[in-house]
Amino acid sequence: MDEDEARQRFAAARVAVLTTVDSDREPHPVPVVFALDGDTVWTATDAKPKRGGALRRYANVRANPAVSLLVQHWDEDWSALWWVRADGAAAVREEPALVAHAVELLRAKYPQYGEVDVHGPVLEIAVRRWRGWP
Repeated sequence: MDEDEARQRFAAARVAVLTTVDSDREPHPVPVVFALDGDTVWTATDAKPKRGGALRRYANVRANPAVSLLVQHWDEDWSALWWVRADGAAAVREEPALVAHAVELLRAKYPQYGEVDVHGPVLEIAVRRWRGWP
């Protein structure tokens, strides 16, 4: 799979697994919804109830910006299986204009974002490498 196809499959996916690394160098994977804008992935935390307070993914990114996102397609017909991984550097963004941009992209992809509040922060992920299989 070339980079263009990987990017297209990634953009069409509905959910990805975002993996950050915590202070003990342990992986911290979480499912996220996202929007792709060129080679930038945006993801946000909406107002749905979460366990605890601040989300660990934000602390992890502040300490170590290296992240990976994985999307996949499963099928009982194994010849139809595929996955795409986007590796990049993430930044926690709280600037109102960037939060608004991320929310606009997310609302265009997910109608559910019209029903929930997003007030930031958001993650901006600059993808530096696209990988896919097959």
